[in-house]
This record gives sequence, structure tokens and C-alpha cells, in this order.
Amino acid sequence: MTALDDRPTGRQRGTVAELEAKRDAMRRGPSDKATEAQHAKGKLTARERLLLLFDDGRFTEVEGLRRHRASGFGLEDTRPYTDGVVTAWGRVLGRTVFAYAHDFRIFGGSLGEAHAEKIHKIMDMAATAGAPIVGLCDGAGARIQEGVTALAGYGGIFQRNVRNSGVIPQISVMMGPCAGGAAYSPALTDFVFMVRGTSQMFITGPDVVRAVTGERISQNGLGGADAHATVSGVAGFAYDDEASCLADVRYLLSFLPANNREQPPSEPSADRPDRLTPAMLDLVPSDAKQSYDIRKVIGEFVDAGDFFEVHEFWAPNVVCALARLDGHVVGIVANQPASLAGVLDIKGSEKAARFVQMCDSFNIPLVTLVDVPGFLPGVDQEHGGIIRHGAKLLFAYCNATVPRIQLILRKAYGGAYIVMDSRSIGSDVSLAWPGNEIAVMGAEGAAGVIFRREIAAADDPELSREQRVKEYRDQLMHPYYAAERGLVDDVIDPAQTRVRLIDALAMLRTKYVAQPWRKHGNQPQ
Repeated sequence: MTALDDRPTGRQRGTVAELEAKRDAMRRGPSDKATEAQHAKGKLTARERLLLLFDDGRFTEVEGLRRHRASGFGLEDTRPYTDGVVTAWGRVLGRTVFAYAHDFRIFGGSLGEAHAEKIHKIMDMAATAGAPIVGLCDGAGARIQEGVTALAGYGGIFQRNVRNSGVIPQISVMMGPCAGGAAYSPALTDFVFMVRGTSQMFITGPDVVRAVTGERISQNGLGGADAHATVSGVAGFAYDDEASCLADVRYLLSFLPANNREQPPSEPSADRPDRLTPAMLDLVPSDAKQSYDIRKVIGEFVDAGDFFEVHEFWAPNVVCALARLDGHVVGIVANQPASLAGVLDIKGSEKAARFVQMCDSFNIPLVTLVDVPGFLPGVDQEHGGIIRHGAKLLFAYCNATVPRIQLILRKAYGGAYIVMDSRSIGSDVSLAWPGNEIAVMGAEGAAGVIFRREIAAADDPELSREQRVKEYRDQLMHPYYAAERGLVDDVIDPAQTRVRLIDALAMLRTKYVAQPWRKHGNQPQ
């Protein structure tokens, strides 16, 4: 038996040196010139992005030495390591997260067979480990030289997006182009981030649009960050630079559980749970027609006034945000009187429904702030399908099994009141402020319908109208009408808002709902 000190080590040292040389080539990428070109566009490289995403810039790469095996069209002469995508796992705020990052310097980040298989593998690893996956997207779509195998690669990604939906958090971060069928993967994930000026998403580009329709538009105008964050609603977040974008990806992950079997991460809060909120009395005007910013109300009762808004620039008549109450994560859905008087419309209903569904998927309790005059009237809304779009929000709330608390701040009229997580559709706790008005419609409109003939026949129709409005308001719209009938659990002092919400959430923390067996519901489309 040979002593350890006598064993030859030269060959082993040589193989290690060869390995390090290959790893060095893998990390450097194709060339310094390619890196400079990437930086000149205001974009980081794939590895630089991963350094910002993971704690202390540390991550473990998976299949870094992978190379494609395709031939034809000169591919056999160019076989770079990674094949244009870096796949890895690491820690974000101390918790395991998986990621893949397209490397635009290699084949324009385009997807071929090996490239796709790497993404499939890291997605499967994330699902097996029960951990979030983040896609840093900067690619030119399917690799044309590899033909249908590239398209099949996308199919495998889409299938995994759907299979993992509601199981692990999936986040897409758009940092470059994403065209054609490739754009469907981000659309299937839970959250989409975009960077202004450098990221675009569209099914057909400006040239095709111009050829088919005659419309002239730039890439950013068609599918840039602002277009998708304000017009289409595809992107939930838009940023001016990649560093701030990735910082908020990390921040978002701080609110999310690793998977659907875990509770969201809680943390000690320096904000006292018994803190009163007397400022609420001045934030919300007593006049139901007067506007105010619901964000100020949210900032008053959540921990340290800190919340993270989703889809801030799209459908602003509804505010959706993640926050903490006594250190525990909550999802907040609120009507925004500062935009369209807080009415529900097609976009607002879709936005809220998607958010409610996401919160329910990942065990995040819901707090719904209600100040809604109804659904937005109009031919465009009706022909655009406000019925089915509004039904999406109704479906999402009725389907949700997480703790649900409704707080009526001011007015709550008609079907919009029901849809905003009313007690009748399953809210666990319904609270109201003393100035609440819950009714089929406003007193003026109701009196005009009920007493139409009496008002028309009166000697002084205007005086008669005023009297009838007062009569209706006194009988059916006083703040305690719903409480007297058990549709509101309690009418509370606005200064007690934070305390009462925290108490109710603590009581509901062990909530369990047994659902009937089914494959899935048939959600309104």
C-alpha cells in the first residue's frame, strides 16, 4: 500500500489546472469586445446581474461547461461554454433561490437545444427544492439555426411555468429583448420586472406591425417598459437601471414564501402592534365625493409605513400592495379615490383579481379597503366585457382560502361592494368606519328611482327630491344599518384600525378551509 505522501500528484495538478482554465474561459465569456458592447448599451452581463441578485454576490453555477452539439450553418465551428445562459442557485436574504440569466454576448442570448435544457433543469431543481426561480431575460428568441428543436425548448419552459404556477414563486426580469413566442414565458410567471430603454417585449416587432397595419412605432413604444407598465399591464414594475430593478426583486422576495407549503417570512417589528392611528380621522374626508390618496391610509397603519405596490402605473384606480402588520406579511387591495373616484373597471378588476389569486397561492392574508362608488359605466366597458372581467375578481375572492379582512372606509355601493370581499362572499372579518355608506347605490340615485313619480308630481320637485334623499339616507344608509343585520362585524374608531387588523389577523392565523375535490375551477376569461 503506497503512503499518501508517495503518491504522484503531477497529473492531478495538471487536470485541475486544465479545469481552472476552462472555468476562466467560461466566466470571461466570448471576448472583452463583446462585454464592452453589452456595457455600451447600458446593460450588465449575465454574471454581473447574478452578482447583484444573490447575497454577497455568491452563487453556485449549474452546467457551466455545457456546450451545444448542433451542426450546420457554421454552428459546429462555434461552441462556447454555457451556450448563452448561466443557470445557478444561491441565497437571497439568506434563503435559497434559483435563477437563470441569458448571456446576450453568446448567440444574442438565443435559445437552442442545450440552452433550453439548462433552463429546464434549473426550473426542475427549483420545483424539487421548493424554492423561487428568477429568470433574467435578455435574449433574441429561438435560435434559428437549430430550427424546431429551439421551438420545442420553449414548449418545455412554458409547460414548467404552468406546472410550477402557484407552487413556487416565479419572477421574470426583462433586461433586454424578448420577442415572439418567448414572451409567453414571462406572461405565465407571477411577476414581471422591466428596465426602461433596454428591455422590450412583443409578439410581433415594429417592422411586422408596419408591414401589416401601416402603423409606425418604435421598439420601446410598442413593447418597452413604460408601455407594458402603464398600457398593457404585462409588467408590474419598471425601472431606470438594472441595479435598482434587481434590488426590488430582492425586496419582493422578502415578502414571499419559498413555496406554497410554507407561510410568508415574518420578522420582528419595531412598530408597536398597539399603535393607534389618529391621523386616519383627517386622511379620509367625510364628504363621499371628495378625493384622497388611499396610499396615505395604507402607509398609516402598516409597519413603519412601508409597503411594496404591484402594478403601480397600470389601473391606478385600484391599489395592490404587499406590506407587513406586526411583522407578518399581508396583501392589500384598495379602491383609489384619487383615480376615477375609485370605481372598478375592466383593468382594475383584472389587476385586483390577479393579485388576490397570487396572495392566495402563497398563503398571504388579504386586507381589502373599500371606498367604491360602483363599476365604471359606459359602452366601452360593457362591450369590452366588464361582466366577465369583474367576475374574475369575484371568482378570485370566493376561491381564496387565506384569512380575509374587509374594511369599509366610506362608501360601498352596488355590485362593487359585493365584489370587494364582502361578508356575503366569504370575508372572515368585516369592519367599517363610522362614516360608512353601504347601499345598492348613492342616496341621490336611489331616491330618484324609488320616488320618481312623487318627485315629478310635487309642487316643488327639487325640495321633494331633497326630502326623499334624506329619507332614504336616514333609513337605509346610516353607518349602523349593515352592522345591525350582521353584514359588518363591528363599526370601529379609525384610530383603532391598525390594532383591530392585527388582532383579527392573529386570530385567523390558524384558519383552515376544506375545499371540495376538483381538478380546478373554470375561471371567467
